[in-house]
Amino acid sequence: MAVSASLLFNPRTYDPEHFDPETRRLLRAAVDWFEARGKRRLIEDYRSRAWLGDFLDFAAREGLFATFLTPASAAAKDDQRWDTARIAALNEIFGFYGLDYWYAWQVTILGLGPVWQSDNAEARARAAELLAQGEVFAFGLSEKTHGADIYSTDMLLTPDGEGGFRASGSKYYIGNGNAAGLVSVFGRRTDVEGPDGYVFFAADSRHEAYRLVKNVVDSSKYVSEFRLADYPVAPADILHTGRAAFDAALNTVNVGKFNLCTASIGICEHAMYEAVTHASNRILYGRPVTAFPHVRRELTDAYVRLVGMKLFSDRAVDYFRSAGPDDRRYLLFNPMTKMKVTTEGEKVIDLMWDVIAAKGFEKDNYFAQAAIEIRGLPKLEGTVHVNLALILKFMRNHLLAPVDHPAVPTRLDAADDAFLFQQGPARGLGSVRFHDWRTAFDAYAEVPNVARFREQADALCTFVGTAAPDEEQSRDLDLLLAVGQLFALVVHGQLILEQARLTGLDEELLDELFAVLVRDFSAHAVELHGKDSATEDQQNWALGAVRRPVVDAARSARIWERVEALSGAYEMEQ
Repeated sequence: MAVSASLLFNPRTYDPEHFDPETRRLLRAAVDWFEARGKRRLIEDYRSRAWLGDFLDFAAREGLFATFLTPASAAAKDDQRWDTARIAALNEIFGFYGLDYWYAWQVTILGLGPVWQSDNAEARARAAELLAQGEVFAFGLSEKTHGADIYSTDMLLTPDGEGGFRASGSKYYIGNGNAAGLVSVFGRRTDVEGPDGYVFFAADSRHEAYRLVKNVVDSSKYVSEFRLADYPVAPADILHTGRAAFDAALNTVNVGKFNLCTASIGICEHAMYEAVTHASNRILYGRPVTAFPHVRRELTDAYVRLVGMKLFSDRAVDYFRSAGPDDRRYLLFNPMTKMKVTTEGEKVIDLMWDVIAAKGFEKDNYFAQAAIEIRGLPKLEGTVHVNLALILKFMRNHLLAPVDHPAVPTRLDAADDAFLFQQGPARGLGSVRFHDWRTAFDAYAEVPNVARFREQADALCTFVGTAAPDEEQSRDLDLLLAVGQLFALVVHGQLILEQARLTGLDEELLDELFAVLVRDFSAHAVELHGKDSATEDQQNWALGAVRRPVVDAARSARIWERVEALSGAYEMEQ
């Protein structure tokens, strides 16, 4: 099956027929709401920092959040479930129209995480009812002086002598903190030392002891600072205590940060329609801008990178949905989606911006908004560096110690992803085992640039086995992050190939995409070569891993035709 430019989300033709009827209806209803609102109104709301009341009213009328974010264990209707595939589809739509809309939804997901992991039946029922009423939620974890360092929380809970507590302290950078019907708040008891003193509890932003201080960003997103002053926490408000509260925090982030990849994809797709359409119609020196070879290369690179983002993210969904106590491979693919896919999104926007130049600043375009919003996603739910360091924990097992795992199919079935709220203790990452990554590459051994990249991946295995950082170098995070980038590329390529096989992606497009990945690997190898603490063996290895992609001008010209076909394929009505 050949894949054309239609691989990108296009509101004019969008019909998610692979989902059940109610999911299809709601996804299409979301697209239609944005399209009816129009480009001018969306941009005006973004620039005037208008609160998202109209959007949340629409979501409430349709039961959108309640349908998509109520797990089967708390559901009151047949169509309610926690289905990562359709959540990802909605992320893409929200990203396509504006990150502010996605953010209100995203932090609702985070706020629900501790609730759906809790054994508190009363709190779970209350959350389900609030969702049914159209309320949003918030995740009260980070603090102004500590960030998301939950070991150092200053939200203090003092026992009230009646089985509850009085909570005092502040939280900072808390989305939806201005309007949340329920805020999941992390704190610690004053009468218990250490991890046993952690508490997650539910608070109401409308309570008189809840003081909203301000919005800490200049945006329609309401990213709040709030303070609790002697806030009453009843036993019915307690979601988790002790180590379970700590695990709930980390496991919630595991669920939530996956959403960043598909939001990034949506942003890039909308921007790409604008950029290609503008470039194709811009005449410079008597020729369309797209007649220049460097412009074609930049836009083609942007397109194939975006295709890679989609392939990787779609395949990662399958591992999320198939996860269980004996299969935790999602714990690698999750930070990969957050770190790798979102930074690819930045590259996609930068490549297009180099082409359209000053046009990218104009106030009547979506692109100016996209160029700002794409920067935020790599920096949310842990920085790129934090997630790269996390990815490194899996490197040796993934590259050198594969085990047999049952094949994971495409997961678009209407099932509830219950394990995401039963992940258990947030530790033991070094024990996670993976299937053989080489299998995906073997299936495309005849594709020239897949084969070229495979040489680099094999070289990385040699590096890990013979020239890996020693104990002293392991404390040099700057060096380790360079290694992490190389490993991330191998994982990125693996899932791209798996999804290509499942979807029948044509090999010509895959070849062009892997030409980009070969160049990326070479660039990161050169970076490793230049690190201060790199040993002579490591320097020699790095230069030996540099490869030139297999060039095929005819192939690149045919891929360019797909990119050029995006000109005029979609433009949002004013």
